[in-house]
Amino acid sequence: MKGTAGLYLAGVLVSGFGSTAMWLASGIWVKSLTGSDSLAALTVFALWAPVLLGPLLGTVADRVRRRPLMVWSNAAMAALLPTLLWVDSADRVWLLFAVLVLYGAQGAVHDAAEAALAAGVLDKRRLGDFNGLRTTANEGMKLIAPLAAAGLLARYGGGLVALLDAATFAAAAGLFALMRVREERPARRESAHWLRDTAEGLRTIRSSPVLRPLVGTGAFTMLLAGLNGAAVYAVVDSGLGRSPAYAGVLYAVQGAGSVVAGLAAGPLLRRVPERLVSAAGLALFATAAGLRAVPHDGVALAASAVIGLGLPSVLLAAMTAVQREAPADAVGRAAATAHTLLFVPNAVALAVGAGLVAFLDVRVLLPLLGVAGLAVAGVTAARHRA
Repeated sequence: MKGTAGLYLAGVLVSGFGSTAMWLASGIWVKSLTGSDSLAALTVFALWAPVLLGPLLGTVADRVRRRPLMVWSNAAMAALLPTLLWVDSADRVWLLFAVLVLYGAQGAVHDAAEAALAAGVLDKRRLGDFNGLRTTANEGMKLIAPLAAAGLLARYGGGLVALLDAATFAAAAGLFALMRVREERPARRESAHWLRDTAEGLRTIRSSPVLRPLVGTGAFTMLLAGLNGAAVYAVVDSGLGRSPAYAGVLYAVQGAGSVVAGLAAGPLLRRVPERLVSAAGLALFATAAGLRAVPHDGVALAASAVIGLGLPSVLLAAMTAVQREAPADAVGRAAATAHTLLFVPNAVALAVGAGLVAFLDVRVLLPLLGVAGLAVAGVTAARHRA
């Protein structure tokens, strides 16, 4: 099993590198071809839009064997990405957006299949360790890939970044194919109905006294995270008096904190109930977000590191609990539904926050955000004691 986990984490590393590079490159690519800031911003929306269909896409992962689905979905993206070499003018940008939507859909299916496969073949006591290492691998790549993407894009253009990403998808497909796991073919249900099956993920979360509060706390945390993210450039500009590029430094420090959070998650989730881990993570995030209102470089950097520690802890607690608590034949749908419930509030809050910072000073907004987060963290911890 250690060999299987190692192959999987290697696949996460290579695909995470390519995906992060492509995420960064797509916006710059569109901006360079069209000159439009709005269209460049829409690349992120195109990538995240399929999250809205998470419950439906997760149903796919519960109807077929998960490892072959991971292999073939990655191979399909490896074959699709080279078509972006055709995107060399503004009138062909539509192709990039179409590929980005499919990219996001593949990610939703892959994540659901991965969650279900891990829940089926790993010791449930070790799911936190596995998920934590996956987070560390992903966040580590986010510290490296942007530099590589920016260099390749500046020198060779977006087409080479797309080819690099295709190669990482192909490598990930090969690594997943080498994994040796025993999977039973999902039982065929004669009366299966897509919409009814899709709703099973939501019913699983709603009916569980463990999952319902954890996913709820996670969704609220991501709502606050969206507001915090929308305020970061105002913090950099009006609070710290720095250029917009300084936001990259804050995000890098946050990423380093997330790497540490991933390493600590496994031992923590084996010893502490998920709800307390979630409450502590939210408290750390809320405190740090509130402190971002202090106009001092040292405080801003420390706050970013603590946000990096707290935010993944909330998400890891929720997703690990889904893998432990959901029935084996519904893990894919439950994981995909949880992913939708967690990340849609973040996207909404980013849009709302962009408007809020235009007329509400971040020295008011961020402390209010911190107080709200600490209040919900206290309620979450009190429920555990009850």
